[in-house]
Amino acid sequence: MPPSSDRTTAATRPANGSSGVQSLERAFDLLERMADAGGSVGLSELSGSSGLPLPTIHRLMRTLVACGYVRQQPNRRYALGPRLIRLGESSARLLGTWARPHLARLVEETGETANMALLDGDEVVYVAQVPSRHSMRMFTEVGRRVLPHSTGVGKALLAHLPADEVRALLSRTGMPAATEKTITRPDDFLTALEEVRASGYAMDDNEQEIGVRCLAVSVPDSPTAAAISVSGPAGRLTEEATGRIVPLLREVAAELSETLTGDGTPS
Repeated sequence: MPPSSDRTTAATRPANGSSGVQSLERAFDLLERMADAGGSVGLSELSGSSGLPLPTIHRLMRTLVACGYVRQQPNRRYALGPRLIRLGESSARLLGTWARPHLARLVEETGETANMALLDGDEVVYVAQVPSRHSMRMFTEVGRRVLPHSTGVGKALLAHLPADEVRALLSRTGMPAATEKTITRPDDFLTALEEVRASGYAMDDNEQEIGVRCLAVSVPDSPTAAAISVSGPAGRLTEEATGRIVPLLREVAAELSETLTGDGTPS
């Protein structure tokens, strides 16, 4: 999700446009801005970022609180409510369902395990996987959460963020070494992200697990930050294999983007 400052403010959207009910658009916009801010905000912060007057925000927040999507804390700040968890979990399951046909194509054409992951807060969460048919294969449990600095999907996801946001994330999570090849210095990681942007793909080269390589690309224009990857033994994911797999990853990512931004029906 892009930062609130990068979105059109709710106050400047056309009131009578064809995009839908204005109050509903504004309510969802406020929820997104709360998520951008870490899940908890004050009314004045929402007013400043959205451009809406305080009375309008207060009225919308009262409705969201009554529905359970927002809760008011003792300090009078508002936080995202627990009812959103159910919506998020259901949406994540559907996301995996829509992604699997695309991941299956990757497995069919590369022979290696294919994954889809999202950036959820400061962590990467795997939401879908189709395993390789090889007896020696990589397996990552759907629902598993990892820190982004040691994974290909994490690099692919963070490469699109400003450097100061990446530094802030790394300061919150730390950069523990999963292996001797894990990047553990912020400056080195930012250099790695520059390489991702230049090459158009990310690689985890024995950084999460010795003997394993992972190639990843982000899903363009995804409604939420997403990446897909192919992972396997380093002996199979050679430089020659990388040259074949990366163009396919990009092609599949573009097709998956069409699925996610369309009517939700796999192509």
